[in-house]
Amino acid sequence: MPFRFTVQKEDPSGPRAGRLETDHGVVETPVFMPVGTQGSVKAMSPRDLEEIGAGIILVNMYHLYLRPGHRIIGEAGGIHSFISWNGPVLTDSGGYQVFSLADLSLVSDGGVEFKSHLDGSRHMLSPGKVLDVQLEMGPDIMMVLDQCTSYPCDRPSAGEAVRRTTLWARETISEGGGVRFDRGGYERVLFGIVQGSVYPELRRRSVEELVSLDFPGYAIGGLSVGEPKRDTLEMIRYTAGLLPREKPRYLMGVGFPEDIIEAVSRGVDMFDCVMPTRNARNGTVFTSRGRVNLRNAAHARDFGPLDPGCDCDVCRNYSRAYLRHLFMAGEILGPRLATYHCLYFYLHMLDEMRQVIRNGCFLEWKERFYRRYRANEG
Repeated sequence: MPFRFTVQKEDPSGPRAGRLETDHGVVETPVFMPVGTQGSVKAMSPRDLEEIGAGIILVNMYHLYLRPGHRIIGEAGGIHSFISWNGPVLTDSGGYQVFSLADLSLVSDGGVEFKSHLDGSRHMLSPGKVLDVQLEMGPDIMMVLDQCTSYPCDRPSAGEAVRRTTLWARETISEGGGVRFDRGGYERVLFGIVQGSVYPELRRRSVEELVSLDFPGYAIGGLSVGEPKRDTLEMIRYTAGLLPREKPRYLMGVGFPEDIIEAVSRGVDMFDCVMPTRNARNGTVFTSRGRVNLRNAAHARDFGPLDPGCDCDVCRNYSRAYLRHLFMAGEILGPRLATYHCLYFYLHMLDEMRQVIRNGCFLEWKERFYRRYRANEG
């Protein structure tokens, strides 16, 4: 099944429901991709992910390149075989990791030279090598190498990042011979990444340059890196409105429930973030009634479910009191159950959004969700 994206329903206010077809399965959009940075969604097994309805997961090329190495993953038969996941996989190219580990890296037009945070060894990742590494890993969707900027970022620096991101995108296509690759009996595709910080004219320039390269999909990068929330939402709205209607739009690394809802409202199709799993491991879970800190003493004798509005296995079988006990006792089951629920909550929220978009009642659903979600966090 060749890669194909179809917009099936579009609400006049902006949100849209679609269908992403890959050789490893069909993904309904808008979709949230659980993050398995090291090839593992922390505290979750592939069977857990299938059970809660995950359609696609994200793994990080940068980290897997360093450990265990792309050649080992290739020898295992590719990323799907290596991690025992049969569904679609997207690999991030490492641009954000270069940004977040800036003290260890040196960026030039030739690529990124960096020192491993694991053992201090030095590496050079050129645009072509980033593609080669991902091709050997064998995901369904690959990302070009991009330059992610911090905030605040002055206009000249943001413009330089746009120039370099486009340069790298062109070099990747030139060295790889295209944006679609038939390897190992299935198709793999390459997405471009829009940069430009909070400057509309730079976002427009980045979109125009990347769209001319005709990628099968486009990511919106460089947001949620410290800028005010109003700027994040405005850049999402502005950038999504410039991207081709017939191509999937992927917002990278933005992940509070309300952020995802607002981005869907602005026409975004794909999301990833460590937010639900990281918070869960630290005892804060997302529920239909807001965030809950399981370490709070108020939950010590609360024998009701974690989320009365949720039908996941955790909410059907365990109480808040028991979950709090697990965290207070340092039991590993606590982070596991909290992660299971959080990811289920995110995936169910996206499932609801797909349904209401198709039914033409997204705005009414959004109002009801916020009214309940903001009622009594604790």
